[in-house]
Amino acid sequence: MSTPRASWRNTTHDWAADIDLAHLSHIRDNPAEFAPGGVRHLILEVLAYPADEAASTGAGRCTVTLHADGSVSVADEGRGTDTRFDDQGRPVKKPVMASRDLRFFDNLGAEVLADGHPRRGMSVVAALSEWLVHTNRRLNGSWTQRYEHGVPVTGLEPVAGDGTTGTTVHFLPDAQLPPLADDLRRFAGAWPGLAVIVDDRRGG
Repeated sequence: MSTPRASWRNTTHDWAADIDLAHLSHIRDNPAEFAPGGVRHLILEVLAYPADEAASTGAGRCTVTLHADGSVSVADEGRGTDTRFDDQGRPVKKPVMASRDLRFFDNLGAEVLADGHPRRGMSVVAALSEWLVHTNRRLNGSWTQRYEHGVPVTGLEPVAGDGTTGTTVHFLPDAQLPPLADDLRRFAGAWPGLAVIVDDRRGG
């Protein structure tokens, strides 16, 4: 039986709010503050989530692909992003892209990422990307959703299950951000238990 969305609050996100437009706008207005170092920091923000999964399950594996068009995808093999159901039995995605992560955003005790800057959460990545596609595979169903500058522009679109679980985040960083200038591989060992493979397809 589903529970009222007003009660869907925990230590990570407020499930009662799908989109926090003021929060996303604040990030977009301050890219140097929320993505110091540019694209590299966004990638580390995404990697921190499969690292959380690896820490809770004992081990994990993910692939970071640097695409020729400047986009980046991070695909893990975890259990998939949590999903809940509303009073009509419709799936509701955890609003990790479009609202603040209460554990990290504006928290002076937040985890420091491998670039030496504090973790703020996935909403930073979504807000500072021209587009982001979140594909989620769970044992009870799989779906995908597209965002533009952090705002969802599609609903939860079902995708055929393939027997696997995990989350893929594919995003095109804003042109205003400095591009990835150094070798991401040196950050691959930042989280014990998470194996990170870097697939650089940019050429040159």
